[in-house]
Amino acid sequence: MAERIVLDKVRFNYDSEGDVLYINFGEPRAADDSDITDEGIVVRLREGKIVGLTILNAQKRLYGL
Repeated sequence: MAERIVLDKVRFNYDSEGDVLYINFGEPRAADDSDITDEGIVVRLREGKIVGLTILNAQKRLYGL
């Protein structure tokens, strides 16, 4: 059975010029490491915990534009 997780203060910011979607979990803060997936999603980490995601080509991914 899936476990329910509640995230407080998930923040979304979109840069339309660069077509980049930023998702922050909690207050935005600097990452000390990051990984990029084969799909072009940057997973931002701080002290080994995910603090945010950066999604490149966001509209193309969401709407096929």
